[in-house]
Amino acid sequence: MSARTEVLIFAGSSISHEDAAKILDATYWPPISRGDIGKAASEGYKIIGIIDGIFFSRAAAAHKEIINVIKDGVTVIGGCSMGALRASELDIHGMEGVGTVYEWYRDGVIEDDDEVAVATNPDTFESVSSPMVNIRETLKAANSAGIIDDDECRLIIQLAKKTHYTERSYFGISRTAEKEGIISKEKAERLLQFCKENERDIKREDAILVLKKIKEIISEF
Repeated sequence: MSARTEVLIFAGSSISHEDAAKILDATYWPPISRGDIGKAASEGYKIIGIIDGIFFSRAAAAHKEIINVIKDGVTVIGGCSMGALRASELDIHGMEGVGTVYEWYRDGVIEDDDEVAVATNPDTFESVSSPMVNIRETLKAANSAGIIDDDECRLIIQLAKKTHYTERSYFGISRTAEKEGIISKEKAERLLQFCKENERDIKREDAILVLKKIKEIISEF
């Protein structure tokens, strides 16, 4: 049986199906929601990778349904977004976590669902807002590069965290930071330019790690 008929990946927001397929030959479904993993297992998929998932617009993938397919012998790998969140909660039940975001959730560095949540295009699943995990690391990089100082970085991260996940963007954050007097107009423009050109896309990095981990598992068969 080929990898494509045995392996299923839930993705689309953190990495496109087209880009993911260049790394791993598998079947790709949209971000996971309630009931999807049981359906996948019933269709014969033996290795399931969870990268992206539905958070607030529909019922999210439940812990019990993931545990059930693991008990039935399905290998479930998670990382990046919903996959990282569920893996941090279910690694004791046999779900395998991969990547930085998984480790942050597992170790209590981050706790909230909104850290990885984004607004998406309903037709393409593409992100139309920026995830907090990316924003935080990009702002830290701007701090290291001397664009903003330590206090400014801390205050802008707080500002971003207070912004609803559907409205988070580097443009909005830099402009709001200027309006609230955290940074000057000139510095806001420099910050926005830096973020556009130097974003730390933690979620995409972790999505790739999930795909590579599954590729490694397949190669061992």
